[in-house]
Amino acid sequence: MSRTGRRLAATAVLVPAIMLAAGCAGAPATPVPATQAAPPSPSLNTSLDTAAGTWAAVVMGGSAAQENAFWQLFIRPAGSPRWKLVTPPGTADNGGLVLAGGGPALVTGFRPSQDLTYSPLIETSDGGQAWSALNPLDAALASAPDALAVKPGSGEMLALLDGGPAEEAAPDATTWNTLASPATLAATPAGRRCGLQSLTAAAFTPSGVPVLAGTCTRPGTVGIFISANGSWQAAGPAIPAALAGQDITVSRLTRTAQGMTTLLTAGAGSRASLLAAWSADGGHWTLSPPLPLDGAILTSASFGPGGTVAIITTTGRGAIASAGSSWQPLPPLPPGTATLAPGPGDTADALAVHGGTLTVWRRALGGTTWAKIQVINVPIPYGSSS
Repeated sequence: MSRTGRRLAATAVLVPAIMLAAGCAGAPATPVPATQAAPPSPSLNTSLDTAAGTWAAVVMGGSAAQENAFWQLFIRPAGSPRWKLVTPPGTADNGGLVLAGGGPALVTGFRPSQDLTYSPLIETSDGGQAWSALNPLDAALASAPDALAVKPGSGEMLALLDGGPAEEAAPDATTWNTLASPATLAATPAGRRCGLQSLTAAAFTPSGVPVLAGTCTRPGTVGIFISANGSWQAAGPAIPAALAGQDITVSRLTRTAQGMTTLLTAGAGSRASLLAAWSADGGHWTLSPPLPLDGAILTSASFGPGGTVAIITTTGRGAIASAGSSWQPLPPLPPGTATLAPGPGDTADALAVHGGTLTVWRRALGGTTWAKIQVINVPIPYGSSS
């Protein structure tokens, strides 16, 4: 099945410093044990490291119910300590932004909102100074931070849609074709061993092979699948014996300059914990020790240089982990922190939102406090989307 995107003329637009953008098929041979509901996906508040710098998407303004929530995009350019607003102009962004890094370029997907029924895709290759409209995805992107992926150097893309299907596009992105659905993937041998319930992320391996990830109902099984030789093969890490009885959800999966990084949620409720994992080739993984959530829920997860992972939970707790290291707890987060942006080493910026004001707080390497380093006032057009 194919879906042909609406044709849009590509345009380049300079962005002023404070511009504002207005169950499973194929049943296994043995019964799958009853499981708890999968944990919710982390929010679209996130940050992503690319060659151009660190990008952060946060929701600002007011209540989403009153249509006053506006998503904003910021960049901390490579080599710079300061952030700037680079939200693409001209497209309604109330539905949320999904970021996909492709080398120095960044593609931003806009989730539908209001009367918008498709997902515009806009690309920049100069750190957000100018944007070009790509042919849009004629469907709704899923509300997941890894719902969009770009293959560096080729322009090929993957997208997860609302309802679960994954689609792929050639470099010109004029035609999207179905890559897999949760049902078709669950019916494969790898999917049956996982007891695949839903898809949560799409990515490319370092060699450019499509990867899909999701929630497994087979305890101790990680649902990461690589498309190889015309079939889907399991490619997730082995889970420690202490967590072998827990259901595993791939909460985040992304490609970094060093390979691939994933964030796994093991279990649910009071037994839930997080594990980060890193792979240079998409098949051999190094796992972090588990981080108990103590009954909290993951709300935001971000990736920084070297595959660094930073998380925020519903209790306002923050932690950071790098490849080969244990989780390091962060000092109590500043009020209103929407997401964390890891920097070199164990440094991190906390991006706090209060209405139309973004306050950036920085934790130095090994520091025990946060220092306010920047305030950005964003003009929010309250009521303009109603």
